[in-house]
Amino acid sequence: MRSSRTRSPRARAGLAWAATLPLVAGALALGAPAADAAGHDGGRHALQGTKPLWATRQADQGDTAASAAVTARVYLAGRDAKGLADYARAVSDPHSATYGKYLSPAQVRARFGATHDQIAKVTDWLKKSGLTVTGTTNRYVTVHGDAAAAERAFATDLHNYRKGGHIYHAPSTTASAPAPLADAVLTVTGLNNAPRLAKHHSSELPPPEGVFRNSGPFSSYYGSRTDKTLPSAYGGKAPYAIKGYTGKQLRAAYGAKKWTGKHVTVAITDAYASPTIAQDADKYAARNGDPRYRRGQLSQVLPKDYTHIEDCGAAGWYGEETLDVEAVHAVAPDSDIVYVGGASCMDDDLLDSLGKVVDGHLADIVSNSWGDIEANETPDVAAAYDQLFQQGAVQGIGFYFSSGDNGDEVAKTGTKQVDTPANSAWVTAVGGTSLAVGKHDAYQWETGWGTLKAPLSKDGNDWTGFPGAFNGGAGGGTSKSVAQPFYQRGIVPDGLAKANGGGAMRTVPDIAAVADPNTGFLVGQTQTLPDGKLGYDEYRIGGTSLAAPVIAGVQALAQQARHGVAIGFANPGIYQRYGTAAYHDVTDHPLGAGRDLAVVRVDYVNGADAGKGTTTSLRSLGKDSSLHAGVGYDDVTGVGSPGAGYVSSYRP
Repeated sequence: MRSSRTRSPRARAGLAWAATLPLVAGALALGAPAADAAGHDGGRHALQGTKPLWATRQADQGDTAASAAVTARVYLAGRDAKGLADYARAVSDPHSATYGKYLSPAQVRARFGATHDQIAKVTDWLKKSGLTVTGTTNRYVTVHGDAAAAERAFATDLHNYRKGGHIYHAPSTTASAPAPLADAVLTVTGLNNAPRLAKHHSSELPPPEGVFRNSGPFSSYYGSRTDKTLPSAYGGKAPYAIKGYTGKQLRAAYGAKKWTGKHVTVAITDAYASPTIAQDADKYAARNGDPRYRRGQLSQVLPKDYTHIEDCGAAGWYGEETLDVEAVHAVAPDSDIVYVGGASCMDDDLLDSLGKVVDGHLADIVSNSWGDIEANETPDVAAAYDQLFQQGAVQGIGFYFSSGDNGDEVAKTGTKQVDTPANSAWVTAVGGTSLAVGKHDAYQWETGWGTLKAPLSKDGNDWTGFPGAFNGGAGGGTSKSVAQPFYQRGIVPDGLAKANGGGAMRTVPDIAAVADPNTGFLVGQTQTLPDGKLGYDEYRIGGTSLAAPVIAGVQALAQQARHGVAIGFANPGIYQRYGTAAYHDVTDHPLGAGRDLAVVRVDYVNGADAGKGTTTSLRSLGKDSSLHAGVGYDDVTGVGSPGAGYVSSYRP
């Protein structure tokens, strides 16, 4: 999974939420008029969250030079932000009389979009402040200018701050808009220039410039091959990791039956675009038993130019697109797939990709395998995302985001937190499992994805440091910033919803599917082979970057079962089915209390061949940092994974 951000890379370094976002509005609160500390005029409305938490007095390095360049986006609130949020809830709630009464993109613009008058007044304000308008859409106005003009426009002073060994500028006080524009301006992004990159959520994603291969030995299905000469673990011999599940096995595990996703379109958003995706996807399908692609079944919507290629590691995103496309097709082989690539991994560019899906209603189901930690998010950017998610909801479009690959994030960041945008109340957060598919494609069990790694000792007699160190797991937990949405009330236990103290908050994830790379998916991609030539190769992969497109594919099956009627924002319906046969209730110990599980994995040291030997390790399953998959809702798998009755439960 990748992370994202505005203008600068979405490795979104260290930005923190400044305030709790109201669920109903999904937008920034506009504060009461007040005079600024910088001596600007009063009678303004604060754009909360525009001063990042890292812009502290201790980190302050003084005024930003008046001539410093600033590029910003002023997002437009539209004519009825609260009405948009209210309608998004009503149209998505099966208990509402408005349920399923979706609007067209034109109706959304007419009812909730920014008016010509609002755009004109915002443009006039920005120009009079000395900023140059470089672009205007129905969603935002882009401006460029110097720091002095930005300070005039937003009634704040820009200061330089030390952050992570670097100096970045940011507002020293909360930015604001003139009071008469309070209803027109949603927020502004870009007033701070700290890098914020999106990351794709794939475990051990190989760089396309160098081939990655799994060594083996493998199991062809879970438990099919065991080496009895290796040390025991948990009272028995662990089987080898599978070579990689294919579509036939995943469809059987998640109850696809006769459904194929016919007449349903799934959109995928990532950054950049793989130059070999069409040939790779078709070759993979032919080699692994999936139907070949029809003419036009896979299409791409790409920007004219790409930016931040080095910052974002553009080539690393090729494998992400490949995984997403091949996983959706494997689960829903008749669905159409449209890939919408971002010009970079920055928030503004990823927002543009999502905006293309919404404005053109390119699909009803949108898979997104990227994100970042909540501490790096700010309410200004979150507001822009939530506005798009709400606009999608009222059109019958649902967004699915992977929940992350680092468990509670403590091992990576030192702080227990969830990922974003998966933390949004307006998206479906997809967690991860370890999946056992047995002989004849029979579903055996799932655990919550969380692995410990213990290498084989040099003498081969035991597993060093058993059970080993945390090696990755599904993201989950309790948001510090987003209030509990209505659909989680009465289902998410208070012990989770109130885990941070205070009121009930958004808990992640909502639903789950296979993500563990040790029980992962076989993917095929053109890479640079050891001889330096480009060639197609296949490898096993996982991460919640896999779980998100798998769930998107399952949702395509479910929409077909509804005779093509859009599911839209799926969470109210997902939680309505809680506790029924629609789900596998995934736990850390599916075979019973005290019965732990593990697989043996063999890897090439150089990731390509046996030239430098191999390493053997034991991967213990169902051990996701401080998170636990238990009976009922949990913070690893949400309500569970799709069961045999999930797809058919959507039939009218």
